[in-house]
Amino acid sequence: MDSRKLSLKKYAAVIAILIVLVMTVLDVTLVNVALPVMADKFAISDSEAVWIVTIYQLAITMLLLPLSSVGDLFSYRRNFLAGVAIFSVASVLCATSCSFTVILVARALQGIGAACVMSVNIALTRLIYPRNILGRGMALNAMVIAIATAAGPTIAGCILSVASWHWLFLINVPFGIAAFFIGRRLLPHNPPKERSQKFDWISGMENTIVFGLIFYALGSFARKGDMVTNSCLLCAGVIAGVFYVRRQFGRETPMLPVDLFGIRLYSLSIATSVCSFIAQNLAMISLPFLFFNNLGFSEITTGLLMTPWPLATMILSPMAARFVERHNPGITAAAGMGIFAVGITMMLLIPHSGVSEWDIAWRMALCGIGFGLFQTPNSIVMVIATPIHRTGSAGGMQSTARLVGQTLGATIVTLIFAVSSPGASVSVCLYTALGMALVAGLLSLTRSSRIGSTLS
Repeated sequence: MDSRKLSLKKYAAVIAILIVLVMTVLDVTLVNVALPVMADKFAISDSEAVWIVTIYQLAITMLLLPLSSVGDLFSYRRNFLAGVAIFSVASVLCATSCSFTVILVARALQGIGAACVMSVNIALTRLIYPRNILGRGMALNAMVIAIATAAGPTIAGCILSVASWHWLFLINVPFGIAAFFIGRRLLPHNPPKERSQKFDWISGMENTIVFGLIFYALGSFARKGDMVTNSCLLCAGVIAGVFYVRRQFGRETPMLPVDLFGIRLYSLSIATSVCSFIAQNLAMISLPFLFFNNLGFSEITTGLLMTPWPLATMILSPMAARFVERHNPGITAAAGMGIFAVGITMMLLIPHSGVSEWDIAWRMALCGIGFGLFQTPNSIVMVIATPIHRTGSAGGMQSTARLVGQTLGATIVTLIFAVSSPGASVSVCLYTALGMALVAGLLSLTRSSRIGSTLS
């Protein structure tokens, strides 16, 4: 078989992975739209309803690294199949929930299933694709995620227009069953590295406590929760994190991949990823306020004006994969962040009167082009910089870096809006996003000289 092509069985395995990726991404965007309806159903406040989304994301964040470690020690395939099964069963529980407590438990179970899948998604992709077209596999994943993100609100609106909110969860079931049986037959096996190695339960619990406390506190800050309580939780999380990190040093396969951070190319990629997602969330969260409050566009128009960004990312991701096959990924990623920075600069230069939808749309598309050109090369560099038997840990850390960046971005937006004047808040957010994008671009250039030897 030509190494630049995939067999029919491998295509089917890729489809199974993509189906589940779409499910896990859509389960955030779909539920966001239905929160007001669900709040009315369960007779809860809007702030309480937000927990239906928060607990899902929190479960993913807390369990990504432990489950990545499980995949490295035992089987990426088993992780994936278990995740699909848990996610599908939890979807049924969500749809049949009769109380707020029940749906919170079901959503937490969904998060566990999603974490199982996300922790090994990149590892399975690396096993399926030949090295010389790995970029295409990474790009396909990024494109599908971008499509799901962009289409989520529209899909939710269509479902809610003809059916109840329960179907937002029930639609997962047939797709989950299909992905499970396809994956069971066709996903590649990876034997354990060493049968003698055991899962580090203490590190697993420490990881869960650290990320749980820190992300809960940051999320509460973003929702204007009690400052004293949240500060104490954040400090407790940081202190627990010190003990957690200390435990990882000297272990052969640490859960928090401190050994991989010794690989300069990998550590630079993690830092680049965090900075880029901070920049992305700073812009994506603040820009609707610019369109609606400052420029006077309607809610519907504001939603449509946000669409060119993910659409451009979706289109550029496959193109970025082709670039990576011929050009240095570090330089490609730096160019992407450069274009992204130009897009943010253009948004800052928008006049506050006489602005058409087109004036905004092409600027948003420019941001999406830059991020699409950046995302795939950055993921590839992060993966190829690590030994193949540590791909699970590398992929889990990549997802964790993305979540850290997104959470920090949301928290920074909240703080800026709290301390800045209403008219200047969006501009401050965009200037901060511009700064983070430039840092990410410089980090990509820094690592570019080291990538060539890694790829050869």
